[in-house]
Amino acid sequence: MDTRTTSVHAFIERWQGVTASELATAQTFVMDLCELLGVPKPYPTPAQDYMFERPVTFTHGDGSSSAGRIDCYKRGHFVLEAKKLKAGAHTKGFDDGLLRARSQGESYARALPPEEGRPPFVLVVDVGTVIEVYAEFSRSGGTYTPFPDPRSHRILLADLARPEVLDRLRKIWTRPDELNPALASAKVTREVSDQLARLARSLEQAGHPPQTVAAYLSRCLFSMFAEDVELLPKGSFQTLLQQYRDDPATLQMMLRSLWSDMDRGGFSAALAKSVLKFNGKLFKGAAADDYSLLLTPAQIDLLVQAARANWREVEPAIFGTLLERALDPNERHALGAHYTPRAYVERLVLPTVIEPLRAEWANAQAAALLLAHEAAELEAHPPEVKTKKDFAALDRHHAAVRAKWDEARRHVKEFLHRLCSVRVLDPACGSANFLYVTLEHLKRLEGEVLNQLSALGDTQDALDLAGETVTLQQLRGIELNERAAALAELVLWIGYLQWHIRTQGRANVAEPVVHDYGNIEHRDAVLAYDRQEPMLDATGKALTRWDGETFKPHPVTGQPVPDEAAQVVRWRYVNPRQAEWPQADFIVGNPPFIGNKRMRVALGDGYVDALRAAWPEVPESADFVMYWWHKAAETVRRGEAERFGLITTNSLTMIFNRRVIEAHQTATPPLSLAYAVPDHPWVDSTDGAAVRIAMSVGVRGTAEGRLQTVTQEREAEGGEVDVEFATRQGMIHSDLRVGANLTRCVKLAANSRLSYMGMIPLGAGFWVDQQRAEALGLGTVPGLEQHVRRYVNGKDLTGTPRGILALDFYGLTEAQLRERFPAAWQWLHDEVKPKRDQDKRPSRRRNWWLWGESVPKFREAVRGLRRYIGTAETAKHRTFVFIDGDVLPDQKVRAIASDDAWVLGVLSSQAHVRWALATGGTLEDRPVYNTTTCFEPFPFPELDRAGALAQRIRTLAERIDAHRKARLAAHPDATITATYNVLEKLRSGEALTAKEKVIHEHGLVGVLKSLHDELDVAVLQAYGWADLAAGLAAAPGSAEHAAAVDTLLHRLVALNAQRAAEEAAGTVRWLRPDFQQSGQGQQVEMDASADDEGEDATAEAKPTKAAVAQRPWPTGLTEQIRAVAEVLAAAGRGLDHDGVAAHFQGRGRWRDRLPTLLDTLVALGRVRVVDGRWVYL
Repeated sequence: MDTRTTSVHAFIERWQGVTASELATAQTFVMDLCELLGVPKPYPTPAQDYMFERPVTFTHGDGSSSAGRIDCYKRGHFVLEAKKLKAGAHTKGFDDGLLRARSQGESYARALPPEEGRPPFVLVVDVGTVIEVYAEFSRSGGTYTPFPDPRSHRILLADLARPEVLDRLRKIWTRPDELNPALASAKVTREVSDQLARLARSLEQAGHPPQTVAAYLSRCLFSMFAEDVELLPKGSFQTLLQQYRDDPATLQMMLRSLWSDMDRGGFSAALAKSVLKFNGKLFKGAAADDYSLLLTPAQIDLLVQAARANWREVEPAIFGTLLERALDPNERHALGAHYTPRAYVERLVLPTVIEPLRAEWANAQAAALLLAHEAAELEAHPPEVKTKKDFAALDRHHAAVRAKWDEARRHVKEFLHRLCSVRVLDPACGSANFLYVTLEHLKRLEGEVLNQLSALGDTQDALDLAGETVTLQQLRGIELNERAAALAELVLWIGYLQWHIRTQGRANVAEPVVHDYGNIEHRDAVLAYDRQEPMLDATGKALTRWDGETFKPHPVTGQPVPDEAAQVVRWRYVNPRQAEWPQADFIVGNPPFIGNKRMRVALGDGYVDALRAAWPEVPESADFVMYWWHKAAETVRRGEAERFGLITTNSLTMIFNRRVIEAHQTATPPLSLAYAVPDHPWVDSTDGAAVRIAMSVGVRGTAEGRLQTVTQEREAEGGEVDVEFATRQGMIHSDLRVGANLTRCVKLAANSRLSYMGMIPLGAGFWVDQQRAEALGLGTVPGLEQHVRRYVNGKDLTGTPRGILALDFYGLTEAQLRERFPAAWQWLHDEVKPKRDQDKRPSRRRNWWLWGESVPKFREAVRGLRRYIGTAETAKHRTFVFIDGDVLPDQKVRAIASDDAWVLGVLSSQAHVRWALATGGTLEDRPVYNTTTCFEPFPFPELDRAGALAQRIRTLAERIDAHRKARLAAHPDATITATYNVLEKLRSGEALTAKEKVIHEHGLVGVLKSLHDELDVAVLQAYGWADLAAGLAAAPGSAEHAAAVDTLLHRLVALNAQRAAEEAAGTVRWLRPDFQQSGQGQQVEMDASADDEGEDATAEAKPTKAAVAQRPWPTGLTEQIRAVAEVLAAAGRGLDHDGVAAHFQGRGRWRDRLPTLLDTLVALGRVRVVDGRWVYL
């Protein structure tokens, strides 16, 4: 016996049967366990990152807090909660203390500071008896589930003698991410996909159609999986490939025979052994010529290499995506690109499907626990038997005990039935990664329920529960891509069988192994129609359009221009209508990312016209994904589904998509967002491109939700990005924010006709440098100087100006242009006209020498102004600058037609910048400034424009603008972006890098910060909100700063409503009355004192005592537990017994059971008792 074995046995012998109390033993047990594992023991440090009794603070909804202590904590690794249960303390069927410890451990993990993140493991220890392991690898606040699965997550003391168990615990202490099954299997999955891609490419080069190759390889890879999990004889498929490597014709016949036998079941001549009946659709069609392909020896070698992989470890959550790329010739180039990490998928699946089901399970489990306690209490006090009559009483007593246990089991069985009846739909399922992750979590929950049923003493034969198991029949999908739809079924069956064999073993696999449930539908998810017909012209010839992809070199310039010969048919869709979805309880998925402006190019005019005709209630400005969002929201609001969760691009928060959300949130009945992430990294499943997305989960009714915002992103192994979140609870508005409802703000007439998107030339030939302009006649051809204009885009404002010029012939006809400026005409004819000839708008084709959008209203608004204000539409930092009046702005600039530095000062202050960041959308991870949401509803402060305070604001704004321009002129590296990067670091207190120190010096950023600070104070004073100055000056991200921003936004929302009411009454506070006012409203006199309004704006309403809404006391025990938990959760504060009871009304002695219900919730760790009140965790 080696030293390690001796140590293990000594540890087990020492701790078996220990009966001391928790506090006296837990720390010693953990210290001894660390010594056994060979890892450092906990020790206190200032960072508190590995210690016993780690303090945490629970924050409650009413702002109060309570303290707790984690028994043992290691940052980034685990929370350990230890209990030493007394002998006999386990209620039959329930480890009361362990259930409570698990919930308590999870609540401690959620209470940790956001900057520490959630540890991947929660360990529950019954000292000297068992260690339970729970994991949550997404680290985003999801439920910790039994690890590695519900059948093997409990490590008994004797199990420590097994080396693999010790190794698992050691990794939890040292390298927890190595235990993440998704990361462990990703490498295997990628290698397999690479090999299959090489083989697919080889077979296609041999002349086989891609669809045939995909079907053939799908049969091959399922056979590889089957032999590795021993559904086929171990190694039999690989042996067959090797045996006939040099006789491909025989191999072709042998594989045809094998797959035909696998379809029917029985003896297989190819293997000389019996095989299971696999059935399904994968092995059908053996008579077809292309069912089994004739390979070359080199191609067989590639198959053998793939067969050698460990198919037990292939990760279904990413395998489908990679396999789809491998088998699609158009997507194979992206095979080496990133895939969507499983953790990202879980981040949406959990709040959409699993968390509500686990909440139901928690209530059913609590009901069973309560009944088990009552049964145990009854069982412990049988009646005395002294006479024969007493035997009858004893029989009644035993019957009552059995009834309690039966009722406890009934609650668990009812939930099991519910779980096994749940239907989940992914209406854009791709290769089924969302459905697979959902399946695995359903199976995990099923395992926990079955464990509980067994622990309650259920002795039913398995046949009595026939059909009461989670199956693939519960998962439905819709997918337009035929190849992806076929792969989705394959992936789901591989994943299902993996889980089944891992948890129940090969012997329990029933025949047929695979069923053809038909649950993946190959069709369009949003548009149904009778048929497609080509559009015809008057002569009956099919109409075509440029395919949007093919280019050719221009004969003169050599630049790529659209190839007019690359045409595709324009289709008409007959009888277009909304597509129907199969019935489902939950809807989850990742619909296609196609922006509104790209829809016609990507989908065709006919499809887009048909789609919009079928869905008139969806705004035409909405992105393609919003048709899925609208359909899902309608389904949930009608009560036909419980929840939906969809991935969209992060433009969901922009106004053209937000209108869809607003419509549902204000409808009857309304829709609420239960969960949202407004901006999250993602990987496009098609080409592996990094994109930014939003997640949203919708529920019926009015309810608060959980908003998570990304606070930090770190590159992780395999190219993934680990993210950390800040979490807020509250009503989530359509802009995916919690707090002031900015979406209800309305446009103000006072700001009208001043803010515009810049020009859209629509042709690179319009932009020229000085040399080209002179070659076209600048300086030599009279009048051309009026049409060669300085031009700025967003990057010119935030980076180094390019000094570019633009040819602007607004107001000239083509004939006038050719006559007056022939060189310019020819230049535009060669450089611009070829592409404009393919434009869908007839006016743009016809007026090819003019800009696509010349914005005449802006030209009118700035006429006579020596300067105007500009800001980049999309920029990391929201800054405003003065632009000379003769400079034309690009479409990526938002131009504000005012030359008053007072306006510039207000816009540049925190008051407006924070408003703009909250009301604007995002593009990727950069804020977007939108005229209709950021500028037009913004309420400027009321003050005397000629007064001293307004003049101070003007002076500070002029100094800021001049300072930045002077520093950039002297130091080209001191751009707006670089300078404000440093300024933000100064505000946060972070140390500057060497490069940033140079920018700090070149940009004199300290001076700039001082000017901004003074400007912020002055503008707040103008509003009368000087009380916010200190909070807004605090470090961004601090609680003080966040509270000040929240208050600021609430006040601006209230001020917007006040101004809107004034305007409705005819009083308008015009920003440029000389330009804007034309009998549209009365100009008010500005009050020189801002203090009076400040007092009104910040006055607190007197609190009123709201009456408690009472609900009927439920009849069912599970419903009673759910109702009590909902009351405590909604209260946001602690309630005593009477406070809880006040929310209910009913007849009888329903109050008598309330203390028992509350104690049960405490026992399960869902509620804490603080100062005699029950507080929901």
